[in-house]
Amino acid sequence: MTSEFAIAVHALVFLEHKGIVISSEELAKNVCTNPARIRKVMAKLKRADLIRTKEGTEGGYLFFREAEEVTLAMVAEALQISFVSTSWRSGSPEKKCCVASGMADVMAGIYGDLNACCKDLLKQRTIADVKRELFHFAKEKGTFLEEKDGGKKRWEKS
Repeated sequence: MTSEFAIAVHALVFLEHKGIVISSEELAKNVCTNPARIRKVMAKLKRADLIRTKEGTEGGYLFFREAEEVTLAMVAEALQISFVSTSWRSGSPEKKCCVASGMADVMAGIYGDLNACCKDLLKQRTIADVKRELFHFAKEKGTFLEEKDGGKKRWEKS
């Protein structure tokens, strides 16, 4: 798995929270990465119809969907990512030993099963769920959260 998933979820929650068109530069500041990386991830989300774009000097990205309807599995699918994978395979199919010749295929099956489990779990969580969790943690910690109107609200610990 790459960091693209975290970037995408972060960006979608921020866009949904703000409710306005946000530039790649502003998104990059919030995500703490560079604008080129944001644009690469956002292009994939646009192809999957999870966001809209606006061209020009006032351009950027807009989350237009219902946050309750966008699952994290949809995000993962848009990015075409595997959660569990390896670039190295043990053994060799040419070996006469059944362990050495068969281990790579068995492990590939296990990785496939793990990916399916991850995707099933992510079908149960939405962008709205992530946002609710963020606000819950912020309230518990008494941290600042930026409101849609640009103002700030501070929650005190109980």
